[in-house]
Amino acid sequence: MLQGPLCYTPMASFDLVVVGAGIVGLAHALAGARRGLRVAVVERDSRAASASVRNFGFVTVSGQEGGDTRRRALRSREVWIEVAREAAIDVHQRGAIVVARRVAALRVLEEFAESAMGEGCELLTAARARELVPNLCGAALGALSSPHELRVEAREALPRLARWLELRHGVTFLWDCPVLSVEGSTVRHSGGEIRTDAVVIAPGAGIAAFHPGLARAVNLRHCKLQMMRLAAPGFRLPGVLMTDLSLLRYGGFAAMPGALHLRRELEAECAHELENGVHLIVAQGADGSLVVGDSHHYADAPDPFSSSAVDVLILGELRALLDLRIEVTERWLGYYPTADVAPVLAESLAPRTRLVSVTSGTGMSTAFAIGEETLAGLF
Repeated sequence: MLQGPLCYTPMASFDLVVVGAGIVGLAHALAGARRGLRVAVVERDSRAASASVRNFGFVTVSGQEGGDTRRRALRSREVWIEVAREAAIDVHQRGAIVVARRVAALRVLEEFAESAMGEGCELLTAARARELVPNLCGAALGALSSPHELRVEAREALPRLARWLELRHGVTFLWDCPVLSVEGSTVRHSGGEIRTDAVVIAPGAGIAAFHPGLARAVNLRHCKLQMMRLAAPGFRLPGVLMTDLSLLRYGGFAAMPGALHLRRELEAECAHELENGVHLIVAQGADGSLVVGDSHHYADAPDPFSSSAVDVLILGELRALLDLRIEVTERWLGYYPTADVAPVLAESLAPRTRLVSVTSGTGMSTAFAIGEETLAGLF
């Protein structure tokens, strides 16, 4: 990837400049390239290192809130399939299984399967769930199997996506180039200036660096997630796993009539988990290792500290779902922006300058569709 020389060219010219090389920025770069535009991506770091590479790489459809979010997830899934094939991005898992451990959770899954959003999904009996999911604990009462989900290794997928955009679509990348200002058709960065017809700023949680007033107006906060990688358990999962607490975190499930009863039951049984925003996702890599999380803590400024007590809560949910030996090999923190404007903050800062930040933790699932929408409004 280009690094350095163009960063110090006195003046370059493009049809579109994208600020930020996370998944939201790359999605806008792809949408621009597919329109035949000359695109440059300007990134302050040497690689994407924030929210986009710290997540599960889980492209989620079932359970997403109905309406625009689900529509965007379906479209983004289509683009992910195309891009993964062309950019040699490995799809490590396809589909998801949501396991019900409580009668109220099973009812929510039944209601979801009967709704329009349950199209393509299948309800599984407890016996069938145990056939499909190795080492599933005896408390499982049934499950919902969804064919729609994809799972990539985010820390591998984003660099490959950027490289493919550069080689296949001629997108220019300026790494290690913090943007200093965007004024009309001029983007000033640490090494010079770029002239452009349009700008998309995809700053993730860094909205205040470009528009402090906007960050205050939307009550910008940071959501911190605790994540872990576990040694390979010796078996393969048929898809990404979730369970009861996830039904309250995902708007599509939470909108079901039975979710209110489930919430009351979980509030009585899982007060600490709910207080820490814990729900369980279990994904698996090509090497068999498990990526497990997560929790949700909100603050005005990013908190760099993890809690062993929260890890215990997450692993407690895992033990209640799967019978396996737990060996944690890696721990890390993820972050994403959250605001009073959700699921997407899309603000026009000037006639052809847009600031776009996914404020709901659904960037991997919806960014490609959001990029297409933004570019349709700019060109």
